[in-house]
Amino acid sequence: MKLFELNVLPKDKAYQAFESCCAAPNWINAMISARPFDDLTQLHTQASKIWQKLNAPDYLAAFEAHPQIGNVETLKAKFAKTSAMAGHEQSGMQQADEQVIEEMAALNQDYLNKFGFIFIVYATGKSAAEMLDILKDRIRHDKAIEIEIAAQEQAKITALRLNKLLEEAE
Repeated sequence: MKLFELNVLPKDKAYQAFESCCAAPNWINAMISARPFDDLTQLHTQASKIWQKLNAPDYLAAFEAHPQIGNVETLKAKFAKTSAMAGHEQSGMQQADEQVIEEMAALNQDYLNKFGFIFIVYATGKSAAEMLDILKDRIRHDKAIEIEIAAQEQAKITALRLNKLLEEAE
């Protein structure tokens, strides 16, 4: 879709469009209220400013809409709004060998058990081995630090998805 189309969408359709980029309701509602956007720079600036003003419960709401890295298909029904974008973003997992996949699955579960939310990483352009190394490093953090890091990763994912949203119908 084009930016001008996003600017004039009815509220319910705008909600769906923004939700496909980031599922935090407070972020979505603030983005709807921030319309119209003059250009992509303003859209991204507002998206970032709004995201930075949110807090841990908002971040956790966004994280819940993500499938686990390497688990896109099994969670497709639960995360139908974001699974198409997530599948492309996680394409590095498609070339992973069995050992990496198994280790990723085990560490994903350990991460979830430790922090109470899934591992969030900007996966675009990363191999499965790179994502596994990042997971191994980040699982050592405490929860407060990890929420902040995951929130920064979510912001990158959201920016990518906003770009994809505006490319889809062009």
